Formats: sequence, structure tokens, C-alpha cells
Amino acid sequence: MLFCFYNSDLLFFEYLLMKIIGIIPARYGSTRFPKKVLADLGGKTVLERVYRQALAATHLSEVWIATDHPEIAALASKINAPCLMTSDTHRSGTDRCAEALRQIDSTADFVINIQGDEPFVSPSDIDTLAKSLQMDTPLATLICPIHDLADLASPQVVKVVKNKHNYALYFSRSPIPFVRDAPIDEWLIQGQVFYRHIGMYAYRSDILQQISRLEVAGLERAESLEQLRWLNEGYAILTAEIAEHKGIGIDTVEDLAKAQKLISGV
Repeated sequence: MLFCFYNSDLLFFEYLLMKIIGIIPARYGSTRFPKKVLADLGGKTVLERVYRQALAATHLSEVWIATDHPEIAALASKINAPCLMTSDTHRSGTDRCAEALRQIDSTADFVINIQGDEPFVSPSDIDTLAKSLQMDTPLATLICPIHDLADLASPQVVKVVKNKHNYALYFSRSPIPFVRDAPIDEWLIQGQVFYRHIGMYAYRSDILQQISRLEVAGLERAESLEQLRWLNEGYAILTAEIAEHKGIGIDTVEDLAKAQKLISGV
């Protein structure tokens, strides 16, 4: 019997053969909110909520916690989460994921970096990123449309522009692209779509080890965005779009208070 496969069939078959693991980098220290991943949020720690959400994703083979502190490792043991001790000198979650992967000695094709301070991370968003991957994808991340002018203007909301093939052209804390013929308060009604970057990354395993060895570049220093280091070195970053982002990152005590209200339905 002769079987015929279309390109889409081959890509789906390739996807079924891929192994994708999740790693949650969980740093103990934080300038604005030390020990934030251990903060109580509705009876569970922030980190436990992240871990439970990641476990609910259907496209991850394993989920690990990677930390630099025994107190976080003790929490991981308490909730039966696989955990790795990593260096306390890492510059980023990406570097922590790279060390963790070396310790795991995994046959994983891809690693998805799930931020340890995002207790409302959506399992379906993790799956959307996973499903965007093909074996030749070096790096991938999530984006969603911006509908709020305050988000467009805020330097805390990272913007991204992409090409027609859905690869990122640039990330910035400034509103991009610039709409020359209209004031900024009219940009969202000009027909131009603006995208917000959601800080979840997928790395092909070999690429993860490569980018963890790169030196900080000028663009990264200017914007304080590590993905600009990768673009500067010529790595392609695929973007996968979700409709909206409902998460609250816990960066400050005020963020925790907002999350507490969300949990309690206030």
C-alpha cells in the first residue's frame, strides 16, 4: 500500500515525535520583592501555583523547578515537584534553564521557560507555544495584540514587531511601530496592529546552550531585554500569537495584593 503525506501531515508527524519539557526558573533573591516565589497567594505559594498550571499543559513531557536556594528546593520537595539546584550567579532565567538542562541530561528537543513569578500562567498558552514548534525552530515566544493605550505607552509592557512569516524583527519598551501621521492616542484606531511580548520562551536544546554563552550586547543594555542579544547574534525568534494575556506577574508587593484580590474575587 502506498501512503502519501502532505507537508502538513509530515509536520504533524514530526511534532508527535518531539519531546518538550518545561523548566521553571525560581530565583530566591529579587531587588524589588525578595523571596517572591515563596509568597502566599490564596493558601498556596506563587511557585506552587505556577507549577500546578504548568502540569496542566498537555504538551509537556516533564516539568522541573530550577532554583538557587534550599528553601525553594524544600518547597519543591513538599509539593512533589522535581527540582534542581543551580548557580546563584545566573544573569537570567535562560541561563538557569541551560544549566538545568545539562543536569537533567535530557533527550528533550525543546525547553519551555515558564516564569516562576507568573501564578496565573495559562496551560493553553504553554500548549500554544509548544504547538508552534518544528524541529528547525531555534527559538519561539508568545505575543498578543495590544488593545489598551496605556499598555502601548508603558515601558513596562514590551512590544514586538514581526515579519509576515511570524518571526520577530525587534522588541522594545517603546511603542513600535511608530505611526508617523497620527498622534499616539489615535494609533490603536489606525488599523495598525500592535503586539505585546509575553515572556515565555521555547528553546531548541542545542540553541539554549549556545545563547547561554553569548555576551551581553549594546541593544540589550539599552532596553534591558535579553532577547535582543539573540537577535543581534542572528538567531531567529518565532512568535506564536494568543488572543489575550490575563496573567499577573508578581514583581512587587503591590502585584501580590492585586493577585490576592483576583484569587478572592474582590
